[in-house]
Amino acid sequence: MTDRPASWRTPTPKQMQKMAAAVGREAPLARGLAPDDDLPPEYWQAVLEDPRADAGRPGPGPSGRLLRLSQIPQHILRVGCRRCGRTVEIQKVDAVRLYGQDAVWKDVGQRLLDNTCTQRTGRHEEDGCWPSFEAT
Repeated sequence: MTDRPASWRTPTPKQMQKMAAAVGREAPLARGLAPDDDLPPEYWQAVLEDPRADAGRPGPGPSGRLLRLSQIPQHILRVGCRRCGRTVEIQKVDAVRLYGQDAVWKDVGQRLLDNTCTQRTGRHEEDGCWPSFEAT
């Protein structure tokens, strides 16, 4: 190892202009955007016209995990753990019988995972599973 700083590897501005001219184009003379500058309207228009812009937008109703059990139309409810990879399924009829029809699916799914959780560290912040909710 040497004691030379890493700056010896970076070309000077004069060297960068010389390399850009050698490629057949000049170094950009216009300054770039500062962090607090507004982005040009063309950028925002391109973002809005992108077909993927609406792909992840949920419908106007609440997401599936915030619904009460009585509001979920699916027959089988499934919750998976993103931490350990386990998946727990329960029929809606059984979930209503055990937790009541007014129970929120998010709370029921979390309780199902916590009852059989294998990720116990002893610290409240790290304990438990990380739920991923599905309904089929």
